[in-house]
Amino acid sequence: MSEAICVRDLAYAYAASENEETVPVFHDLELSIEEGSFVAILGRNGCGKSTLAKHFNAILLPNGGSVSVFGKTTDKEENLIPIRRTVGMVFQNPDNQIVANVVEEDVAFAPENLGVPTAEIRRRVDAALRQVGMYEYREHAPHLLSGGQKQRVAIAGVIAMRPQCIVLDEPTAMLDPKGRREVMEIVSRLNRESSITVVLITHHMDEAALADRVIVLHHGEVAADGAPKKVFSQVEMLHSLGLVAPETVELCWALRKAGFDLPLDVLDVENCAQALYKAVKA
Repeated sequence: MSEAICVRDLAYAYAASENEETVPVFHDLELSIEEGSFVAILGRNGCGKSTLAKHFNAILLPNGGSVSVFGKTTDKEENLIPIRRTVGMVFQNPDNQIVANVVEEDVAFAPENLGVPTAEIRRRVDAALRQVGMYEYREHAPHLLSGGQKQRVAIAGVIAMRPQCIVLDEPTAMLDPKGRREVMEIVSRLNRESSITVVLITHHMDEAALADRVIVLHHGEVAADGAPKKVFSQVEMLHSLGLVAPETVELCWALRKAGFDLPLDVLDVENCAQALYKAVKA
């Protein structure tokens, strides 16, 4: 499988205000993301998650090292527009991405700015709204929608660009549980059915458990990297970084300490319940 995103020796520091030192975020960071994969990036606030995400779309450029997106490096000006067409961004607050007074006009905004022909824009908008379950709301005013519906419209706007990769920076942070489920179902389906590379920045461990791969950042470095079962079973390591495992894993870990023979790779409620039943019955 080919690389969608390749980060090599990435160094980045935020510019400081007058009489203050720069604020370093990364120093020689290395990682790659395979095309078609679903990767979740975790870490405490300030570890560099959002900063890294903005490098994937060339919103931020490296101070040192390189970031390449589908073979194009972000440090070349002629690559910026192709990269931003290739990698769509979805942010935490959908109100910051909604620019029109009608849902379908908002979804059409990015394709129009990319110079897509009118007939093709119509097809893309309708298809994107159907993909996120918002086609019946196409003539509604976005400000009258719920938070989850607004986020689905924001995702539709990105889908209409036909990107190869979608980077979502804590897209469910402002949503209720129902809205979170709706957004994660859409994200998982886009990856599974459309082979879109998905990079999810989140602080919800149950969302990260849906990914193929979990990367944990700590002070700008990769502290853990692997399949969700592998990463989340390292409960003590996660605790040392100020993080927790999914609730099912935390429960099994606590009961193991109490003497029960339970696995630490149960990431969903059903498997956790089965493991608990076997442990109690034994």
